[in-house]
Amino acid sequence: MGDDRGVCSEESLTGGMDVWSSSVQASSSPDHIVVMVHGILGSTTDWKFAADQFVRELPDKVIVHCSERNMYKLTLDGVDIMGERLAEEVVEVINRRPEARKISFIAHSVGGLVARYAIGRLYRPPRRKAVEDLSSGVCDDISRGTICGLEAMNFITVATPHLGSRGHKQVPFLFGVTAIEKVASIVIHLIFRRTGRHLFLNDNDEGKPPLLKLMLDDCGELYFMSALQAFKRRVAYANVGYDHIVGWRTSSIRRNSELPKWKDSISEKYPHIVYEEISEGKNSDKCTEDAMTVGNCDALEG
Repeated sequence: MGDDRGVCSEESLTGGMDVWSSSVQASSSPDHIVVMVHGILGSTTDWKFAADQFVRELPDKVIVHCSERNMYKLTLDGVDIMGERLAEEVVEVINRRPEARKISFIAHSVGGLVARYAIGRLYRPPRRKAVEDLSSGVCDDISRGTICGLEAMNFITVATPHLGSRGHKQVPFLFGVTAIEKVASIVIHLIFRRTGRHLFLNDNDEGKPPLLKLMLDDCGELYFMSALQAFKRRVAYANVGYDHIVGWRTSSIRRNSELPKWKDSISEKYPHIVYEEISEGKNSDKCTEDAMTVGNCDALEG
């Protein structure tokens, strides 16, 4: 289905939405799939406006897919179950687009955790020859591994609780009151079911550590960290204020002492951006362990 602004969209039988430019000829079909993942209790329509904007800005480069496998109450089934569903959905999208060579993910809120789980499932390690080339000083895109055979380009999260929502003012509307935070941790599963347990680190499936802690590294056949490292760009957007559900620290993956000072906008084009930091992307096992460890004097989770 097309509109008078040059954007086409198509809904699958199960409700998923693909968006692309109607001005692009079949002979020059876009080869970059952008998967957009909504947050808790969300749906494909959450990303429809953004998907249209992407296609208008990059008509000959991208096909945008708004995820549909975890809509509404299905977002309460747990990060792992949603991640498996999303992984299956992405495989189906790729199979429908044999011309695709690249893939990116843009996810909001809990959708960021779901996308992280899905790429861990979809990650394919680099070929043996690429590994040998890397050891000899030759580095190419394939040496980083792929996401289901496609080159991993951008992984972007918006207000995602990467470190969960338990304690230490991670959920601002609880006002940082320890008693209220403890009660919320106990009853959260009554509201958000299994997903709530994951967010508050209350899950212990088969005696294992909480899922969000397992996602700090590769875990068996789930390559959580290797998959993230495969992407050329990894961006985490965090709201510095007025987000009463996802705190600044958990969405920007920082300790309280690391929150930057900010005053005015740093960009005329994007006036809502008040601070920007570019990381070297180095591994830091101590940092991730400390961030999730109880008892750290400035822990992000307690």
